[in-house]
Amino acid sequence: MGDPTAFGNLTPPDELLQAVRDSIDLNESRCYGPTNGDFIARQAVAEYYAHHGKISPDDVILCSGCAHALDLAITVLAEPGQNILVPRPGYMLYQTIAEGLGIVIKYYNLLPDQNWEVDLKNLEDQIDDKTAALILLNPSNPCGSVYTEEHLTDILRVSLKHRLPIIADEIYEHFVIFENKFTSVAALSKDVPILVCSGLTKRFLVPGWRMGWLVIHDRQGTFNVEIRKGLRNLAGRLLGPNKLMQCALPKILTSVPKSFFRGMMSFIENQAILACEELERAPGLRPMLPQGAMYMMIEIKMSMFPAFRNELEFIERMYSEQSVLCIPGQCFQFPNYMRIVLTVPEHILREACMRIQTFCRDYIMKENHIN
Repeated sequence: MGDPTAFGNLTPPDELLQAVRDSIDLNESRCYGPTNGDFIARQAVAEYYAHHGKISPDDVILCSGCAHALDLAITVLAEPGQNILVPRPGYMLYQTIAEGLGIVIKYYNLLPDQNWEVDLKNLEDQIDDKTAALILLNPSNPCGSVYTEEHLTDILRVSLKHRLPIIADEIYEHFVIFENKFTSVAALSKDVPILVCSGLTKRFLVPGWRMGWLVIHDRQGTFNVEIRKGLRNLAGRLLGPNKLMQCALPKILTSVPKSFFRGMMSFIENQAILACEELERAPGLRPMLPQGAMYMMIEIKMSMFPAFRNELEFIERMYSEQSVLCIPGQCFQFPNYMRIVLTVPEHILREACMRIQTFCRDYIMKENHIN
């Protein structure tokens, strides 16, 4: 599961918890507020993104998690019959949202042997006169990739050429390891309008508290009339997000020390090294060391496992025999791969990797014995 809190070994910072405790006693934490979020909370988010350029509270809409922000962004930019471009492999929610609205999904490929960078030619080949937006997921779930400024600039160049706005899913912002650097595409864009979707979920370890936001980056004023109005209207459907968390948000975004994030990233980095070293010993697998997020993609060399028609059968059998469950690549439109999560406790990750090794060895030995 993509929930860093599921096993209880990763907990939110004390400063965040205290900010929420302080908010409980405030009468305004129980009241309805503006459907796009309280001004003070939106101002806190605007200041949090000051390094992107000039951001005002009017550029921020508070949401019930990043998923809600993505729903707003897709709904406002695309109409039924139009299409949006989605990375492959990529997060499944984009398809769920879009197809429920009658919007077509078109996939653009990522390159596994180039740190999952966007295949720019393939991206451009997908664009037609019905393409409404490009979704850019950075850092990536499931790939664990973190794009360089140079690569983001190349993507912006394609977007500008085709007058294509970007929906930037940055829920894993700053969730980077091995000295990689996260750069928001919005910080680089001068001409391409961008809707950044993010929230507290992953970086602050509170996925169940559903506090997210959408930030409008639009230096040329492209979104000034229809899109901004549409976002405000759409925000009214749910009467605004969690008010208690809104009241705590200014303290959360300013009081958590950098040492907390460094410690968490050090843990993820060590987990990535452990998983990669252990799974490299599993015959028929190729683990791919991530650059960020909290996942690792693993190639399954299916030709070495003829007992299985695809990676889904491989994973089902591994779950049945070894009680280890991975997410099949088919869930991300990318067969012959599987995804593991790195946030589990070290002893569980180590045990899981050993069981995966055993499973792979057993089936390769069976095949050799049959042959």
